[in-house]
Amino acid sequence: MSDVHPEARARMVDVTGKSVTERVAVAEATVVMSTSTRDRVTQRDLKKGDALEVARVAGIMAAKRTADLIPLCHPIPIDSVDLDLVPVDVGISITATVKTAGRTGVEMEALTAVTVAALTVYDMIKATERGAEIANMRLLRKTGGKSGDWRR
Repeated sequence: MSDVHPEARARMVDVTGKSVTERVAVAEATVVMSTSTRDRVTQRDLKKGDALEVARVAGIMAAKRTADLIPLCHPIPIDSVDLDLVPVDVGISITATVKTAGRTGVEMEALTAVTVAALTVYDMIKATERGAEIANMRLLRKTGGKSGDWRR
């Protein structure tokens, strides 16, 4: 089933015939930064405030607004969004888990959540480290729906 009409007209895929199932998607991204900047983030020692909590809220808000940002993406009732922001050797690892009971998956919502959370961390640290990078944004797994489970 394609998102593009045979005459190249964009369209939203019709999901009315799909069954409502529990669907879960997990995505991740990493904000790569120096250890000194990472330590300031984890010690909550930034001029703009607590980057981890601001990014968590931004990611949750983004997941809920995905259909407003991505053309042809269905607006989905989100039942749960969980964001984990964890310090790692290279910076901050961000993982989003999004759940719904619906007719289409929440992969885009999970990817949007980690992307906006990562952009928020970058925004919070850019005065300290402009060379920070967002890396490895990707879907890790999804469950539910006709196509079943998928794992990276």
